[in-house]
Amino acid sequence: MRPMANVPFELNGKSVYIAGHRGMVGSALVRRLAREDVRLLTVDRSEVDLCNQAAVVNWFARTRPQVVFLAAAKVGGIVANATLRAEFIYDNIAIAANVIHAAHQNRAEKLMFLGSSCIYPKLAAQPLSEDSVLTGPLEPTNEPYAIAKIAGIKMAEAYRSQYGCDFISVMPTNLYGPGDNYHPEMSHVVAALIRRFHEAKVSGARSVVVWGTGTPRREFLYVDDMADACVHLMKTYSSAELINIGTGEDITIAEFARIVAEVVGYIGEISFDTSRPDGTPRKLLDVSRLASLGWRARTWLTHGMRQAYHAFLAASATSNKRSEPCSC
Repeated sequence: MRPMANVPFELNGKSVYIAGHRGMVGSALVRRLAREDVRLLTVDRSEVDLCNQAAVVNWFARTRPQVVFLAAAKVGGIVANATLRAEFIYDNIAIAANVIHAAHQNRAEKLMFLGSSCIYPKLAAQPLSEDSVLTGPLEPTNEPYAIAKIAGIKMAEAYRSQYGCDFISVMPTNLYGPGDNYHPEMSHVVAALIRRFHEAKVSGARSVVVWGTGTPRREFLYVDDMADACVHLMKTYSSAELINIGTGEDITIAEFARIVAEVVGYIGEISFDTSRPDGTPRKLLDVSRLASLGWRARTWLTHGMRQAYHAFLAASATSNKRSEPCSC
């Protein structure tokens, strides 16, 4: 195993496994790593279920990846987290446990575990520093998912401490961009609003309803920036301490909704359903540790949202084309 000092880690010539390569973050990592001299390893869920320990162990033994990006996870918005609580905690703990242990067993040189900013206490001091984990109660709506992610962080720490594995953990803020899930109820706020405003524009609806009061503040990071940060940290960071990935800037959900409406081209009214949960009042990451390592986000929110909307339109066109009856 490599020493734990923060010395440059060489990716060139390595076999790199992206767990969750079809997800939003995983597909962004595929795009980013195409610029590196690496041999990418991916495997579909139909071939290897990451919740199945034996399948994961056997696949690692056959392929023996040298570098692992653990981006696979069961994810969703407030509704999904509130209604699929057992699935969210079981699947995500199983994925983390199986992949981290298999990476250790097969002597992977380095592993990056991707967590989530929901690991931080609901009322933690803002901006959220990496040291605030486990200092208070979690947001109840996504507690099972958060606990699973905390378990992954602690596993990476434990394997590093006991076995000397160069395993690190990163915490992304709210992500958006190509590859997002646009389910009308199970998606995150960015994808949900893109779909809602687009459908309102197409139908000519006079108003769009946004869940909650619109007052919570959120930070948004374009997913290709996230992938670039992950590659940067894989090369430059080696520590048991987790590290935040974000922009260091936030806006209210109401302000964000107006940006989405402008990007989509919707000109109707925006109202708020205050009977719906708001979630955590504010989530802004302290990214000073990341900045000290020489990385900052480059994609402005409005530009990134235009890219995200174009990706949504492309995905919708592909979906519609597949659903058309065959004319042959």
